[in-house]
Amino acid sequence: MTLSDDLQIENDWLSAELQDTLDEDYELELEDALLSLEIKKIYQDKHKDTLPRKEYFLNLLKLQAELIKLHDWVQHTQAKVAVIFEGRDSAGKGGVIKRITQRLNPRVCRVVALPKPTEREQSEWYFQRYVPRLPSGGEMVLFDRSWYNRAGVERVMGFATPEQVEDFFRDVTEFERMIVRSGVILIKYWFSITDNEQQLRFLMRIHDPLKQWKLSPMDLQSRVRWEDYTAAKEEMFARTNIPEAPWWVVPANDKKRARLNCIQHLLAQIPYTEVTHETSQLPKRVFNKDYERHTLPEELYIPQVF
Repeated sequence: MTLSDDLQIENDWLSAELQDTLDEDYELELEDALLSLEIKKIYQDKHKDTLPRKEYFLNLLKLQAELIKLHDWVQHTQAKVAVIFEGRDSAGKGGVIKRITQRLNPRVCRVVALPKPTEREQSEWYFQRYVPRLPSGGEMVLFDRSWYNRAGVERVMGFATPEQVEDFFRDVTEFERMIVRSGVILIKYWFSITDNEQQLRFLMRIHDPLKQWKLSPMDLQSRVRWEDYTAAKEEMFARTNIPEAPWWVVPANDKKRARLNCIQHLLAQIPYTEVTHETSQLPKRVFNKDYERHTLPEELYIPQVF
């Protein structure tokens, strides 16, 4: 086989890999595929000015390339980064977290999405279960909801007493100042959507078999208690927006713009620089003339359905 043949095979392989990468992106974006036509039409009518797919992907890939540089810098400098994502149900927190982590090493960038506290955790200091999840040196931690549950859902749904909520507000700002003093870069995002937009997204979840798992009885109650959640959010902002860890609001009615704008802003908050890596070279495969590959039994292979 000639050198030109080798190069052609390599180019074909790279093209196939790039196509697989784009397929993964499309897979993430095919969110409306199983919606009823009526709901899909209503949603599209409400979002006529959304970004064209090509423009969205080009910008997303550029930002994800920068996220890799940030990821390398965090690992190289042993920096500690914690990012909080809060917002109403269906506001798009999970979507942006997926796009941030999509191309990063999960050992460096991990997601924390805690279930409801156990009986033991309920008896502990409120912040205690969050402390072990904070980043160590060389880590980015993305909190898909956080200790602010107490200021939101726990308060509105009556899972915390007024005294517990007030204790939270007294403690949380000093807790966050301690986190920042320890060297953690702490960034807090609130994803903001309108009443009508949340209603549309809940309808989508009801009619989409791939998303019905996202709709819990608690989510349905958030529709009933929209104004209670609004009042809770306003007090949370007023009492926890501190210079050491300010809140940043992400307008999120347009999912694609919200993802791009949030990632762009996140990158701007951290003083990362590009880390120089040594150029890797693929070593030659060693062939042993005496080696004979053994054929595995057919029953070990999974069925080739597709």
